[in-house]
Amino acid sequence: MSKDSVSHDGRVVEIGEETMSVEIVSQSACAACHARTACAISDEKIKVIEVPLDVHLMTAGLNVGDPVRVILKPTLGLKAVWLAYVVPLALLLASILIFSICGVKEIYVGLFSVIVVIFYYLVLSLFRNRLAKVFTFTVEKV
Repeated sequence: MSKDSVSHDGRVVEIGEETMSVEIVSQSACAACHARTACAISDEKIKVIEVPLDVHLMTAGLNVGDPVRVILKPTLGLKAVWLAYVVPLALLLASILIFSICGVKEIYVGLFSVIVVIFYYLVLSLFRNRLAKVFTFTVEKV
């Protein structure tokens, strides 16, 4: 595992014919704080990640309940940040600038700019299956 890769510890909850389901606990930054029991804002969420089975995983002898580490390549993490945050922000700022230059009223500039970003996320959701093939996780036994 590279020190730059994104990884989370989890456990196998299901092994299917083509995919494996791994449960990870996603914690907020303050979950490691010593005062988290007294604070009401610490947050933990349980997420299930689908990992495609390959020859390496089939021969690893993983069973339901085994502890594993889910790993995502750092380049894919950067690509996800671009798709989820940078591109929509750029679209929002560009549409505000373009609509303002065209002389559109401010209320409509804001409304149309938000619609542009919503449209971007709708188009992105249409390519969900293709993106799922690009953003694949790997698993290693702990």
